[in-house]
Amino acid sequence: MNIHEYQAKQLLAKYNVPVLKHKVVFTPEEAGKACYEDFEANGNRVVVLKSQVHAGGRGKGVVKEINTNEEILIDGKPVRGVNVIHSGNISDKTYQIAKATLGNKLITIQTGEEGSVVKRMMIEEGADIKKEYYCSMLLDRETGRNIIMVSTEGGMEIEEVAEKSPEKIIVETVDPHIGFQGYQARRLAFALGLSGKSFKSFVKFIVKLEHAYNELDCSMLEINPLVVTGDDEFIALDCKMNFDDNALYRHSDFNDLRDESEESPLEVEASKFDLNYIKLDGNVGCMVNGAGLAMATMDMIKQSGGEPANFLDVGGGANPVRIANAFRIMMSDPGVKAVLINIFGGIVRCDRVALGIEEALKTVEVDIPVIVRLDGTNKEEAMEILNKSTMDFKVAKDIKDAAKKVSEVFA
Repeated sequence: MNIHEYQAKQLLAKYNVPVLKHKVVFTPEEAGKACYEDFEANGNRVVVLKSQVHAGGRGKGVVKEINTNEEILIDGKPVRGVNVIHSGNISDKTYQIAKATLGNKLITIQTGEEGSVVKRMMIEEGADIKKEYYCSMLLDRETGRNIIMVSTEGGMEIEEVAEKSPEKIIVETVDPHIGFQGYQARRLAFALGLSGKSFKSFVKFIVKLEHAYNELDCSMLEINPLVVTGDDEFIALDCKMNFDDNALYRHSDFNDLRDESEESPLEVEASKFDLNYIKLDGNVGCMVNGAGLAMATMDMIKQSGGEPANFLDVGGGANPVRIANAFRIMMSDPGVKAVLINIFGGIVRCDRVALGIEEALKTVEVDIPVIVRLDGTNKEEAMEILNKSTMDFKVAKDIKDAAKKVSEVFA
């Protein structure tokens, strides 16, 4: 589950992680009024206006008119996802930029040309930035331990740093039995070349941030850039926060943070039926049980000349209702030209899956080729059910035969 930057900063503030004063607005009028009353009237002569979308690269992204797809200019310059306002009537400029942005789409390297419609913006006070750093916390799945990454290359994409200057990425692994230790915080500070007041400020900052990461059950927490100000204090200038979906039951209040307009409508619909669904851009819909088998199935589709249209794991409960809902969601994607069902019967028996598929196809209109491959418990009984069925689908004997039948669809 992803949340917006302003929401992440509000959560960090509860754990005393230093963030700048900010306010979220939803209309140009709110933006202009908030800028004047909450910032300009209090002596702030620099404010930053940030579009709130679930995508990175906002600073370099451009705002385009939603209908004409033309770049929006103010004073001859393109309006971007992040705008620093520091001269003239800043409240008026804030209003103008918010008016140009809200309701239009922001194009970034992560959104692609489709863009993301901006429905809310955040006004934040300016900061006296002395230097920018990078910081993130996430789970290393190879070791099963949390890691903390820092770098002197703040403001850059970490993938770019890893490719060009991997030696500038410093990693600390946290032992889950003893937790994050003070010597590790100091070691990170030394590695960043800090000393004096900035050293002490960083150590306090990173300890509070790691505590927030654990208490909030984050799957990823990224501060980029993490900045040190002119008075050597560290502040989270930007924040990207994801939660572990498996831990959401411990945080019922997080439901209010979800912005479904930033998610794929099909993924939102799938979540209502506890289906693990991720939309892709291909032409073959996949219905599989188990994440590992789903990944292998997607590879097989590509090798057979198709492109996966989704990742869809129906889990262990491949019953008629779940299968029908899975079909309904896949059929809502106009890009899907064929469906491959690849299920291994372990917890759920193959014959029950076969009956489930048959029942589901009676309730959902499917007018594209459907290829079914079942293996595992009661496979023979399942094959008999499928072969005798009056439903229009192709039965594959094994994974190789399934790949062949997929390739025939696109031959």
